[in-house]
Amino acid sequence: MEKVRIIGGGLAGVECALYLANHGVKVALYDIKPNKFTPAHKSANYAELVCSNSLKSNDIYGNACGLLKEEMRLLGSTLIKVADSVKVPAGNALAVDREKFSSILTNLINENENITTINKEVKSIEEVSFDGFTVIATGPLTTDELSKSIENLADGNLSFYDAAAPIISADSIDMESAFIADRWDKGNGDHINCPMNKDEYEIFLTALLSAEKAQLHGFENTAVFEGCMPVEVMASRGKDTLRFGPLKPAGLTDPKTGRWPYACLQLRKEDKDGSMYNLVGFQTNLLFNEQKRVFGLIPALKNAEYLRYGVMHRNTFINAPKILNADFSLKSNEKIFFAGQITGVEGYVESAGSGLLVAINIVKKLKGEESLTLNNETVLGALSNYISTFNIDFQPMNANFGILKDIPMQKKDKALKKRLQAERSLENIKNIVDKL
Repeated sequence: MEKVRIIGGGLAGVECALYLANHGVKVALYDIKPNKFTPAHKSANYAELVCSNSLKSNDIYGNACGLLKEEMRLLGSTLIKVADSVKVPAGNALAVDREKFSSILTNLINENENITTINKEVKSIEEVSFDGFTVIATGPLTTDELSKSIENLADGNLSFYDAAAPIISADSIDMESAFIADRWDKGNGDHINCPMNKDEYEIFLTALLSAEKAQLHGFENTAVFEGCMPVEVMASRGKDTLRFGPLKPAGLTDPKTGRWPYACLQLRKEDKDGSMYNLVGFQTNLLFNEQKRVFGLIPALKNAEYLRYGVMHRNTFINAPKILNADFSLKSNEKIFFAGQITGVEGYVESAGSGLLVAINIVKKLKGEESLTLNNETVLGALSNYISTFNIDFQPMNANFGILKDIPMQKKDKALKKRLQAERSLENIKNIVDKL
């Protein structure tokens, strides 16, 4: 009889299933396909890449997702091994032949004697719960009925769309064009303020109104965003709408002028160390390159490094810090794990990485050993810490150097700092592999 039941045959579920099976663990993998498809899926194969065929950069020392892939290679990821074998020319990125990628992984699932596949729609967690371990890896398009079951399991801590403002690196903010203050001086200097004069505001507004937006899928009903309006929609409702909304200058005295600015964007700390800041109230559906171009017209953000771009799309995810441990197990029942984007990690590789970590920890638990808890000196550890650390406004996060433990440097050198962080990360992972 199987010892683990996995719901969801996406990247996280497949990575988890194959690692477990390759370590001798019997697995039952449940997936809705091919009997039924979500609106975004077309192929009957497992591990279908529904959007881009890119797994982002392969640069280990300059890109956090590249570093994460190397961590996963060292830890024995089947998914990254297959991706490497079917890569297509894409410069420094790891792009794959998506059909070959999912086909190979599907064959590996079907041919593994330790994996039993059950092709059916799971409508409640109770259908598959048992004395062994259960992994919920149903992704951002979890079906409505199963979402209700998960919501009950998560004590109501479930979101159905992702509406997040961009996050930028603190050391990329032009402080010559910014000032630290809290509105009406109520606070402890937790905000960085980015003022604009009238001309700067009007140039920004013109660019914002003409910027290209990401195309929503038919099933992503924009009505769900009414409670969290995109900044470009607000801008379209009147020339001064933003100046009475997220760019409101009231109560923010610029020390250089002694007056309130004409318009002012506030940046709020995203982490306790102040290495990351989010653009307050700037939820957006602009294309990523357009966000960089348009928001870069705000003087303090002209050189901003984006750790996460703003997104607004259908994305079912749990409020992980309230209900998950750092090993992705449920606080109220440590035999139930979550993996993939439903946990609040964002992206193909991040999702697979969470599935890999879940599998490693289930193997350890089956051996009677304690869970492997990674620290934030590794990308995988930083992600697991992010999804399990209290955050009053929790939103999904992708791999970036901003969530890694900082390395203080006397001289500002971003490239060197990233290289040192990457070297430290890989040394950590190699030590873990030796112990595993």
